[in-house]
Amino acid sequence: MSELDDQFQQATQGASQLSVDPGNDAKLTLYALYKQATSGDVGGQKPGRFDMVGRAKYDAREKVKGLSLDDAKQAYIDFVKGLGG
Repeated sequence: MSELDDQFQQATQGASQLSVDPGNDAKLTLYALYKQATSGDVGGQKPGRFDMVGRAKYDAREKVKGLSLDDAKQAYIDFVKGLGG
């Protein structure tokens, strides 16, 4: 496992142990960066307008579309550090 992977694992643990709720926007960013780092670009159809949660997640993932797995991991690590994790 590389150093980046180790830092990413630590950041995922840090994100789950934040003492303060970072808010929905930050949670969507964390979700999008995590999925980009582990699964790559978003695929499939955009959820319908009545699936507000699914649509918000899809939109968040579209914002990070094109980031490489390593760049997404680094962005996730930096974002968690910014949240105090």
